[in-house]
Amino acid sequence: QVQLVESGGGLVQPGGSLRLSCAASGIIFSRAVMGWYRQGPGKQRELVAAITSGGSTNYADSVKGRFTISRDNAKNTVYLQMNNLKPEDTAVYYCNARFDATPINYWGQGTQVIVSS
Repeated sequence: QVQLVESGGGLVQPGGSLRLSCAASGIIFSRAVMGWYRQGPGKQRELVAAITSGGSTNYADSVKGRFTISRDNAKNTVYLQMNNLKPEDTAVYYCNARFDATPINYWGQGTQVIVSS
C-alpha cells in the first residue's frame, strides 16, 4: 500500500519559515520524481517544486530563491524548506510521487500552510 504522509504545515507570520516533510512508503522512493504542489483558496493546484531521482530540481517562478526542495533516499523522505513566506503562499501543500514513462502518480493528503500576521 502506497502512502505519502505530509507534515510540517501550520500558521506562520509573513517573512517566517516552515519546513514541510513527506514520508513515503510502498514505493521505490529512489526512483521517483518527487514534487510539492499547492492549492490556494479558489485556485487550481499548481506545481511548487520537483526533484528527480538524480537530484535535479525545478521551481515555480513565484518561489524561486525562497523555497528549496530536497530528498533523503535513506529516509524515503522529501522536504520543502520555505523561507520568507508571503500571504500568497497560503495553501494546502500536497506531496506527489510519479515515475517517468509510466502513468503512476500518487498523492498525499495535504498539509495546510497559512501565512498571516
